[in-house]
Amino acid sequence: MAFTSILRKTAKSLAPLAIRLTRVERSYHPCIFTAFNHSFLSQQSTVSRFNPNTPHFSTAVGSPKAASDESLLRVIEYEIQCAEETDEFDRVEETPSGFPFEIQDTPGLQTITLSREYDGELIEVYVHMPDLVTGNGGEGENDNDDEDDSEKPSRSSIPLVVNVSKRGGPSLEFSCTAFPDEITIDSLSVRNPDSEDELAYEGPDFYDLDENLQKAFHKYLEIRGIKPSTTNYLFEYMINKDSREYLRWLKNLKKFIEE
Repeated sequence: MAFTSILRKTAKSLAPLAIRLTRVERSYHPCIFTAFNHSFLSQQSTVSRFNPNTPHFSTAVGSPKAASDESLLRVIEYEIQCAEETDEFDRVEETPSGFPFEIQDTPGLQTITLSREYDGELIEVYVHMPDLVTGNGGEGENDNDDEDDSEKPSRSSIPLVVNVSKRGGPSLEFSCTAFPDEITIDSLSVRNPDSEDELAYEGPDFYDLDENLQKAFHKYLEIRGIKPSTTNYLFEYMINKDSREYLRWLKNLKKFIEE
């Protein structure tokens, strides 16, 4: 499957992303571990050269705050180096032919916005960072089709919010989850732009709707561009964006500590 192929291709280039994956056993990032080791050994070596009988002993050690900040900077700088050496972090493949949306990507935000007009409707899609799962998910996820959904391994996914409006009137808002080659609708509500009533009735649970009605809404979104061929590309796009945002975040940390 195209989506699964993207997972295999991008997983190797996600060193900065690996420490933040959900539902994965976490361990120290090798870059951070190495940097801490380097910082510790450097300080240990420096201290061992000090002679308490020399007149420079009290000034060489410096304040605890300065030493701590210097150690932190070494770790951050090493992590920045690791992130920059991952040549995939700033590369996004060309937008595929027939991609129906215009992408609005603001640096520093964790979401992107897709927009298009379709037959008098304005369609906006808010795409969030991917929820990555490794290990038992992916290719082996269909090995036990007879098990309950709750017992199946979790799969990588992208949260989407799709808003379909008509000339400033009420809009339909879909909360969706894009999985490998599949999109689910989690909820559906009618939004009135003139009403902010939090107690407004938002309809029944989507999965309680008649099966034919559920299928009709999936088709409704599909013809407006919300389909696997769209989300497969978005998955790779958001992985690369996450890496870029992580690098920007590290540089902001470094700037703050240095000031």
